Amino acid sequence: MSVFISNKNIYVQFIDDEQAVTLTAASTVEKGIGGSSANQEAAVKLGKVAAERATEKGISQVVFDRGGFSYEGRVKALADSAREAGLKF
Repeated sequence: MSVFISNKNIYVQFIDDEQAVTLTAASTVEKGIGGSSANQEAAVKLGKVAAERATEKGISQVVFDRGGFSYEGRVKALADSAREAGLKF
């Protein structure tokens, strides 16, 4: 589970490192998740949606790659939300 945060959006990808492919992804660019917002509330919604999409693909356990971002604020909110939705880190 790889996370990237820009000034305007948050992006999450579930990547299979062995095959070098993205299995599923979600971002705040999508309507209903954040609507081009990268605030903490959008991070919580994104974490839930990302976990649901991962579960649909049969992913239940992930390695959390925060991309060098500090584990606080939006990153922590996203991770906590994904855990609550059933992902194991």
